[in-house]
Amino acid sequence: MSGLKYLKLIIPVIFMVFLQTCNQNRKVVRLQVEDKPVVELKHVKLRGKLRVVTDYNSTNYFIYKGRTMGFQYEMLRALAKHLGVKLELSVNNDLVSSFNALENGEVDLLGMNLAVTSDRIGKFNFTVPHSQSPQVIIQRKITEDSSSYIANKGDLDGKTIHVPAGSSFQEHLIDLSDNMDTPIELIPVDKLEVEELISKVADGEIDYTIADENVALVNSTYYPNLDITTAVSFPQNLAWALRKGTDHLTHDINLWLIEFQKTKEYKRIYRRYFKSSRIEEMLQSEFFTVKSGKISEYDDLLREKSKIVGWDWRLLSALVAQESNFDPKARSWVGAFGLMQLMPETAYRYDVDSLSSPIDNVEAGVKHLKYLEKRLEETLVDKTDRLKFMLASYNVGLGHVLDARRLAVKNGKNPDQWKGSVDYYLLNKSKPEFFNDPVVKYGYCRGAEPYQYVIKILERYNHYQNIVLFDETGS
Repeated sequence: MSGLKYLKLIIPVIFMVFLQTCNQNRKVVRLQVEDKPVVELKHVKLRGKLRVVTDYNSTNYFIYKGRTMGFQYEMLRALAKHLGVKLELSVNNDLVSSFNALENGEVDLLGMNLAVTSDRIGKFNFTVPHSQSPQVIIQRKITEDSSSYIANKGDLDGKTIHVPAGSSFQEHLIDLSDNMDTPIELIPVDKLEVEELISKVADGEIDYTIADENVALVNSTYYPNLDITTAVSFPQNLAWALRKGTDHLTHDINLWLIEFQKTKEYKRIYRRYFKSSRIEEMLQSEFFTVKSGKISEYDDLLREKSKIVGWDWRLLSALVAQESNFDPKARSWVGAFGLMQLMPETAYRYDVDSLSSPIDNVEAGVKHLKYLEKRLEETLVDKTDRLKFMLASYNVGLGHVLDARRLAVKNGKNPDQWKGSVDYYLLNKSKPEFFNDPVVKYGYCRGAEPYQYVIKILERYNHYQNIVLFDETGS
């Protein structure tokens, strides 16, 4: 072929590639100007929080003995720390609506085990894999009737299999079914996470579902009648998803993930949730919230006593977890004791002591919260941040909080505003230039304690709200 003829053939091809590139560039421009917000790294940092949806199950995100735990939770917390922002975590076990929320810009990231499929790649950005796992059939172990047992992919012919709607399991089974003589009867289930379907298989309500092997292994310790040995896919990359157009944020997360997976911290996190001998002990615990719905053995007591102060019982649980880790025998270095860690002088006011029952200790603590609420009602004009003032006062004493309010007034700040005003002056009350100020009546305090106390309790309360039903009755 002559050079001239070759050019005549290749120029149209080059021109078509050029047009396609221009079209893609125009699409990128439209992404930047459309009504839906395009979240980039700088916007997340400016906002100060990373909005993430995860799913609530035995591996990703759960409560165990009052502690927030989970593979995804710990990974996402490390990511937020890297970005220098707060992790704002919400729960949704419905994949379809989770992807919709991501596409609409309501959240920044889906932080869960998402298989990277060709269909999804066309719609979303994906990070580099955070882990890998094959998909396996969940079925009951062989009994007398072995004809229903699935030993390999060929045995899927004509079987009825339940999967979460919108999941990669659904997509994979459709592909497999297209090549079978008898199609698989696929039943997509809305608003049920894979662990709930695993439970239904174990209970005999359905015969089969599919799960990632690492999740299946954890659940098999809880359901010994399950068989999880039949793989129906090669190991698949599991990653996080972001909205199309968030290339800077995706790139930054990828760089971080690549380095993070080389660290001892990542290996520790992975081992804790997928290879630890303590998994079975945790799953069998009465206070593994995924299975029991309980936070602690004092749930009923805290439901009852929280009514004295008009709180959600989960908020009171978060306070007790922070104070004593639900240990009625806990005693601090300054003499505070019991579930509510009452100081002796406070306990005396409510006629309790270190020998009193957990019931009396909690009732005294809640009555003290009610007292603090009444005093703050008389003091605060704007009640918006009253809860934060109450928590800080419970931790460090009302006098120190009132001192911080006086410092705020003196320095032209709003004394009814917690964040960026009163919290700042309380935090700094350990410094002479603050605690020696003439407006200060109660002197020095370790301000970092109440400052962190408020943050930690409200964060824990948010996790309890995500995971534990309100349920006033406990039934």
